[in-house]
Amino acid sequence: MSKATTPQAQDFMTRKVRTVSPEMSLDEATRFLKRYKVSNAPVVEQDAEGHRILVGFLSEGDCLEHLSNEVFFGSPAPQQTVTTMMKRHPVCVEPEMDVFTLASIFVNHGYRHLPVASDGRLLGIVSRRDVLHALNDFYQDTFKDRASKRFPPNLKELVNHRFILKR
Repeated sequence: MSKATTPQAQDFMTRKVRTVSPEMSLDEATRFLKRYKVSNAPVVEQDAEGHRILVGFLSEGDCLEHLSNEVFFGSPAPQQTVTTMMKRHPVCVEPEMDVFTLASIFVNHGYRHLPVASDGRLLGIVSRRDVLHALNDFYQDTFKDRASKRFPPNLKELVNHRFILKR
């Protein structure tokens, strides 16, 4: 029997992540989320080597808050941008983080998505749904191995079946 290894974020994270730039306006950011049907986006800047450096995280809630304030109170001065709306220093997870640690973070803190980063570079994103599916797959794989240990066959019944006489 093969023993399944505990899944890590890098095994099931989404690698092709739609990102926004800090300079985008409130309107551009809102249209971006709507166009790509995503509820959040990492905010990135490019470093000299072309890597995406994570500088923040923008959610629909952030846009909703600022858009409702702008509509209700009138145009703000200065204009809202992703930089003024984003969560700075977002909670990130490392690619080697195991599925049980991820599940604990999602359950205890109510996050729906978390960026996966290493050395400040955005590598992907992991969602609560991704963790649920990965944990369920892991459970299904390991349950097969455990089933025989949890419910060992009754050897007395097996032995007795050999001696049943049919008339």
